[in-house]
Amino acid sequence: MSFLTLLNEDLQKKWTFPSTMPIQDQMIPALLDGKDVVAESPTGTGKTLAYLLPILQKVDGAKKATQALIVAPSQELCMQIVEVIRTWIAGTNITVVPLIGGANPQRQIEKLKKKPTIAVGTPGRLNELVKEKKLKLHELTTIVLDEGDQLLSRDYRVIVKSFIDGADHERQVAVVSATITDEIELVAKRMLHDPIRFQVKLDETLTGSKVVHSFVKLQERDKTEFLRKLSHISGVRGLAFMNNLDQVLMKKSKLEFRNAPIVALHSEMKKEERKAALDSFRKGEARILIATDVAARGLDIDGLTYVIHVDVPYTREQYVHRSGRTGRAGADGEVITLLSYHEEQAYHKRVRELSIKPVEKIWSNGQLVEGHAEIKQVRKQTKPNGNSDANKTSKKRNESSSFGASFKDSGNKKYFAKKSKKK
Repeated sequence: MSFLTLLNEDLQKKWTFPSTMPIQDQMIPALLDGKDVVAESPTGTGKTLAYLLPILQKVDGAKKATQALIVAPSQELCMQIVEVIRTWIAGTNITVVPLIGGANPQRQIEKLKKKPTIAVGTPGRLNELVKEKKLKLHELTTIVLDEGDQLLSRDYRVIVKSFIDGADHERQVAVVSATITDEIELVAKRMLHDPIRFQVKLDETLTGSKVVHSFVKLQERDKTEFLRKLSHISGVRGLAFMNNLDQVLMKKSKLEFRNAPIVALHSEMKKEERKAALDSFRKGEARILIATDVAARGLDIDGLTYVIHVDVPYTREQYVHRSGRTGRAGADGEVITLLSYHEEQAYHKRVRELSIKPVEKIWSNGQLVEGHAEIKQVRKQTKPNGNSDANKTSKKRNESSSFGASFKDSGNKKYFAKKSKKK
């Protein structure tokens, strides 16, 4: 509990966790010492409190100025951060305001006139308020980039740099993320003042959790049916990721038509629709939330049992961010990848890069069990008159899969689900 003695009495009293996390042990003393920080730690390992507690220690709630700015890429992550802050500032004179797209800008401007101590916002809305001179950057002494790998990408880099350049000359900046690429680290070094680099690996975090990485082989067209069946299993709470918005919209439409207990989260939804979808999922009314990476970035949902890669992630970093939604803070979970034939090479490359040894699973008797797909050659059948029927084959109904004859055709190979033999 090393850093706790550095915090004020009020923060120490509010600390109720049984132990600290490695990234907190590293970041908090450095931030309290005024250092700039670039920190990388797996999702769900306490990064929010690692930058928030030093902010709460240093800001002055009696001062009529916005002293700290926390930038996050999505509305949902911003509101999540705001809720954490409200818990910790209860009973103090520190105030916080969310500044996100989709909300009434005039109301946000009215709140900014009251000079909230901390502002939390998305890059687009923050940029609008700065241009209108409603958010005073020169008063800022602390800036945090949560999900910094995304905020320092080419999409947001110029906007974020303008926030940092406009802040107080002695400002402190922290960049935190589950993944920091070499490019992002280089960009951060150029924007920050001699930052300290922290990196916590997965095996350095809580060892009490067990996250299983698995894959299910099936045809592309069977992925929607898989989600439907999984959504009807009691106790399932799954977050399903897809690579593009069109797929989210299509699967949402098909699953709703079949009365599956699912909701979707995507960029074209209004703020109220997004909130309703998340509330439904958090309450357990919907068992699966389907989303794109941007929409679900940074979401912290208690009791998530499954992360489902409906499409294989494009990059190693994408796999890490998605998978980190489950197994948070010592909880168990499972990461399932739905694997069609053309995705196998990309998937095995991803898991090799991360030194993950996934297990293959099949659908059997209404649940997922360990098993493997047996490859069978499709033989040409000859008719009595000697003519060859090149395409005729007896399609055996898959005994272990409730998808029926769920197999993939790749040239002359077909993949049948088959249970593993008991040892």
